[in-house]
Amino acid sequence: MKANPILLQRKYARVIELFSEKTGATLDESLDFFYHSDEYKLLRDGVSDLHCMSDDYIVEDLILEYKTTYVLR
Repeated sequence: MKANPILLQRKYARVIELFSEKTGATLDESLDFFYHSDEYKLLRDGVSDLHCMSDDYIVEDLILEYKTTYVLR
């Protein structure tokens, strides 16, 4: 199921802000990471209705991806 594009944009903003708060990254760094993440691609493409999950759930997945991306480099 596809989400309303306006509501999805608002969700992105909330997720990016929460990710920034939880990781201590700047909003610019968080924005850049989010839009290059696998999580964003899943949200954008409407996979598994991920957009219906809570912001915290999505941020926790993003943090795992962040740790995997930057620890393995």
